[in-house]
Amino acid sequence: MTESEGQSYIDYDNFLDPDFSPTPFANSLVIATNNPSDTPIDLSTPLSRVLFDIQEIDTHIHTLTTKSAIPLLTHTRDQADAGQRIVAEVEAHVASLTDGYQRLQKEVIQRYEEADEVRIAVERLWETVRIGRSVARCLTLGRQLEAQMAEVVGGGGSGDSTKKEDHRAMTGASNTLLTIRHLLSLSGPGEEGEQLSKINLITYLQNSVLTPSETSLRNRAQQMIREFSMSSLALSSGAPTTYAQSEETKSRTTSAFLTLQLLNPRLLIAALQAYLRTSLTSSLASITRALGNLPTLDRTLLEVSARCQNIVALESLLNTIKPPSTAPPESNGHSEEPAGNLLEPLLAALDTSSLPSFFWRSLAEGLGPRVAALMAKGGVSARTLKTQKERVKDSIRECVLRGSQSPGGIKGRAGSWEREAAVMVGSVIGSLGR
Repeated sequence: MTESEGQSYIDYDNFLDPDFSPTPFANSLVIATNNPSDTPIDLSTPLSRVLFDIQEIDTHIHTLTTKSAIPLLTHTRDQADAGQRIVAEVEAHVASLTDGYQRLQKEVIQRYEEADEVRIAVERLWETVRIGRSVARCLTLGRQLEAQMAEVVGGGGSGDSTKKEDHRAMTGASNTLLTIRHLLSLSGPGEEGEQLSKINLITYLQNSVLTPSETSLRNRAQQMIREFSMSSLALSSGAPTTYAQSEETKSRTTSAFLTLQLLNPRLLIAALQAYLRTSLTSSLASITRALGNLPTLDRTLLEVSARCQNIVALESLLNTIKPPSTAPPESNGHSEEPAGNLLEPLLAALDTSSLPSFFWRSLAEGLGPRVAALMAKGGVSARTLKTQKERVKDSIRECVLRGSQSPGGIKGRAGSWEREAAVMVGSVIGSLGR
């Protein structure tokens, strides 16, 4: 505080106190200038005191500003000049930053936007190229499949109608068909077959090449299995008569097995079961007729033996063929150990350990009721059958033992078939009585 401030009667400490309050200060002035017992309160005196204090302070401020005008103006000018210099410096930096941002926008942001457009275009081009490659691969495989199917049906695609069909091409065609199907199944994001289902050309390929080829392969393989015959007992037209013919029959049937196994293992099981069912149905009907007309029994039993020999040959052939590694797995809900050959799944499906045993036991199961019905019907046939019971017994036993042998060119399973012979004899003789 200056000397003049020290001589002032104004209590600056009171006004500068942080706890100063105008209300208590005004109340103290009123009490100091009035008697508390006076009814009329004189406010002019404390008001004059306040006004005098204000005038004193104003005078003091005027005196101070007058004395310090030049330093104040100088300080203000210096502050203004410093502010101008700071603004100039800041504006220079702002201009530099603005130029840097514009250069950054031109050199980085615009280039990034252009590069991003290029990236999008490249991604779309790559997607187009990827789909194009997949379509080209499908078409190449489709042409390969058409050439293989031409070899299967004959002609080899060269226009030479005299060229024989090649059953070996069936396996290759099935593998090609599986490859195309696998490619089309890879339809997930980023996979090779994505978006292929939306291509009209692929849809045409499926409808005009894949589906007809699969149907043709399936029908041809099933027909080969139905026509399978290796026994020469009945001298049927389809039975091979030479070693070369036997090998060709085995080769054709092997191609049929592998084709169905590749297309769908269940198709192979169904075709083999149908073959066994046809043999059983034909044998059951022919034996039933022959028992009612005994002169034809020997011929009929020879045919039944031939059918069983074909089944023996079928079992032996299936036992030597391993499932192809590219065969689709069966979707049965749980994983299984892969079969060592094509015979094991069939035996498991039939719940048997041997196809000839299954044939004779199933045949015996169906013969019993039919013989009983024949005997119940009576007549000459029933009496003749009963009187020649021993001959019938020997013929049936010989039929079973003969039919359980392997036909020429086939190495069958060794073993005794007396039990099957006894079951067959029992199914017929048991209903004849004594």
